[in-house]
Amino acid sequence: MIARLEYWLEAERERLGLWIPVALGLGIGAWFALPTSGWWAGWMALCAGLAGGTLLLPAGGRLQRALLVAALMAAAGCLLVWGKALGWGERPITRPAYIEMRGRVIAVQPLVAQGMTRLLLVPQPVRADLPGLIRVNVNDDDLPEGVAIGTVLSLRTRLMPPAPPAVPGGYDFAQKAYFTGIGATGRALPPIRVVEPAVQPLMPMRQRLAEHIRSRLANGEGAIAATLATGDVGAISAADAEAMRRSGLAHLLSISGLHVSALIAAAIWIIARTLALSRRIALGLPVLAIAAAGGALSGIGYTLLTGAEVPTVRSCIAALLVLGGLALGREALSLRLIAVGAIVVLLFWPEALVGPSFQMSFMAVIVIVSLSEAAWFRRLTHARDEPGAKKMGRALLAMFIHGLAIEAALMPIALYHFHQAGILGALANLVAIPLTTFVVMPVEALALVLDLGGLGAPAWWLVGKALALLLWVAHVVAAQSVAVLTLPAFAQWAWVAAVLGSLWLLLWRTRVRMLGLVPALVGTVVMALSPAPDILVTGDGAHMAVRAPDGTMALLRGGAGEYVRDVLGSAAGNGTGGGGMKAIADLPNARCSIDLCAVNMMRDGQVWRIVATRTRDRLLWRDMVRECAAADIFVSDRRLPDGCKPRWLKLDRRALATSGGVAVYLADHKTVSVRQAGDRHPWVVPASILPPRSYRSDAQLYRRNIPASLP
Repeated sequence: MIARLEYWLEAERERLGLWIPVALGLGIGAWFALPTSGWWAGWMALCAGLAGGTLLLPAGGRLQRALLVAALMAAAGCLLVWGKALGWGERPITRPAYIEMRGRVIAVQPLVAQGMTRLLLVPQPVRADLPGLIRVNVNDDDLPEGVAIGTVLSLRTRLMPPAPPAVPGGYDFAQKAYFTGIGATGRALPPIRVVEPAVQPLMPMRQRLAEHIRSRLANGEGAIAATLATGDVGAISAADAEAMRRSGLAHLLSISGLHVSALIAAAIWIIARTLALSRRIALGLPVLAIAAAGGALSGIGYTLLTGAEVPTVRSCIAALLVLGGLALGREALSLRLIAVGAIVVLLFWPEALVGPSFQMSFMAVIVIVSLSEAAWFRRLTHARDEPGAKKMGRALLAMFIHGLAIEAALMPIALYHFHQAGILGALANLVAIPLTTFVVMPVEALALVLDLGGLGAPAWWLVGKALALLLWVAHVVAAQSVAVLTLPAFAQWAWVAAVLGSLWLLLWRTRVRMLGLVPALVGTVVMALSPAPDILVTGDGAHMAVRAPDGTMALLRGGAGEYVRDVLGSAAGNGTGGGGMKAIADLPNARCSIDLCAVNMMRDGQVWRIVATRTRDRLLWRDMVRECAAADIFVSDRRLPDGCKPRWLKLDRRALATSGGVAVYLADHKTVSVRQAGDRHPWVVPASILPPRSYRSDAQLYRRNIPASLP
């Protein structure tokens, strides 16, 4: 068996290095998945044991070296992200607090579509009770004139710890905030005063450019044009953003590979053509190398202009590696190049691994390059000496096949992070990518240049028409009933199996790669068959959703905002846009008073009674105890008394502080929570320091009608 493995690895020797970032990523992922330092140390000890175990294999063989490097990289990944978490992040505040503070503005992000501005503040002076960086939202009507980077403001705000996932499968902003240095978030309350104006009260170039573009184009077209040029998504309306997501075109709104590559290619073409006008330069100097250097500088400048976000930096690094390969006469685009780019990103930003941006962008590029290396794909799509119509047809066919392959590879990632994935994205991108690459971006760049002389109006008109077509395609595709596949939250191991199986299929060359279909298909089937939760409870206990008899979700508080509806609807597998959710009080199997709601749910012949509080009014002790005893599950955003003993679950403030949001599966008699027991990741606020809110058995402020018993 070892001999056969050695023979196979010899045939795949050029591909072994591609697995170094995969092993490094496994170690990083293990640190995020495991709860405590004991587990993290145990992971590294396990990897060290595996590395030592390779000494039992024949010395000098590829199998021994491959397993040794993989084990060491897996240990190094865990140690790398652990070390960065210890020395880099900002611990969150431990509890909500109203404070008055002074803060120096270090970043300004207008959210035009929401009528507010987001500020990053550094407390002035430094205070022991406040983190080093605070993010606050300010209504535009309350924002003083002249607020810019460097302004010192005096304000009052209610600060909160960065929000963890509201329910299992939700977005973990607390984790991202920790690594970006944000220790608290809040909304500034008027009045807000300027204590010290900025030394140079000029808007950053990025913001000025975005506002200039929006002044030239109105409505959604201007918002999309500003995003393509600067990465500022604050002006995009909720309807347009949702249409772009559902149609599979949301990648156009993230400044990443498409935008950076188009800009660098345009810079290289312009510089090379300009230098070629001189015969002396064309014959005496390396024109292509000079043009590549100019393209590299333009890519770096564009990355800095658009805010140097991780996806943009990653794309810029990859583009610089391509240019370096061209300068050295090497193959410009290869899987080795992608592996080097992934290693660079993971070394500097290991936390990026768990974000959808890193996963989706690298998987998409791996699919593109793997397809381009396939002999059947080259025979089918590569250009040859034939009429122009056939060349165009081959180009469109290549783009369509790429689109289908990318959609299939990215679907598990999209379903895991967003609980939905586009089905018609390949068709939409057939129009959107050429339109954006060859019309919108070049003409928009021309319009900005012509604006220097006040001559950009015709170019802006063309950009507006092209973007109107792009938005029309997005809305038409998004409106189709089959545009989006939605799934509820599912087991993490199924997603990992699907992704690793896909990588196995894409990174190897020999027939052994077909073994990757097994974990990929197993993970996909488990994801597709994962049951939807019957009950979802947010981590603060304020919101609960139960599955109605018709399969939709009903809310405890019918007046809940759009964000809560989207989060609960998405985690339940109903997709975003939960405006159609009904209230529990409207269900035929529920009874509600002002204070309490009770609902009976039938699963596998068993009736489950769920009771939840929805006000903060105190109830008589005997009434509370009676309702708890009659309930299988009791939910409250307060701390319930010890005498409240439901038959199965008591999800009150004390329990939810430990578990976070909870998903309940009645048929399996199972719960899934946001937090693992004893989670010690540095962005997790320990439950022991959360302030309690409890009933008093000897006091009654108000008495309401208790829901009558249901049959």
